[in-house]
Amino acid sequence: MVEPHLVTEGAETAGEHALPALLGLTPPMWIALAMICVLAILVWKKVPAAIGKALDKKIAAISDQLDEAKALRREAEALKGEYAAKAAAAQSDAAAMVERARHEADGLIAKAREDADAMVERRTRMAEEKISQEERAAVQQVRAAAANAAARAAARLIAEQVDADTDSVLIDKAIGELGRR
Repeated sequence: MVEPHLVTEGAETAGEHALPALLGLTPPMWIALAMICVLAILVWKKVPAAIGKALDKKIAAISDQLDEAKALRREAEALKGEYAAKAAAAQSDAAAMVERARHEADGLIAKAREDADAMVERRTRMAEEKISQEERAAVQQVRAAAANAAARAAARLIAEQVDADTDSVLIDKAIGELGRR
């Protein structure tokens, strides 16, 4: 059985269910009326203005944050440029130091070569002088040995070939030559 207050006007058959009505308004109409009341209360209490103010504050805060972010970005870009300039200067200084070190190393190598060449030349001269001194000493020894050998040979020849008569003739001749000198 169908309850009488649930039946609405215009229900054609007993099997169809119609929405209940209160004061002639259907449930969707009551919902619409409730929404209109809520919106009217919201407007009367100035909620949209409060929401607008809150949104304006939020917008202002976001705008301030954006401005701050832009300022920070400018500072960061300035620092980046400054550090890039410092890095370039440091790189050019490093290149200059490397070039100076290379020049100094080349100079040291050239000086070391000159010193080594001079030392080799000095040692060569000293060795040549020592060799020539040894040669002179050897020549003197050979001459002395030859002179000694010649003197002994001459003494032996003279002793074998010269007798007392030849000896007196040679002495007389040597004495005669002394007077002329």
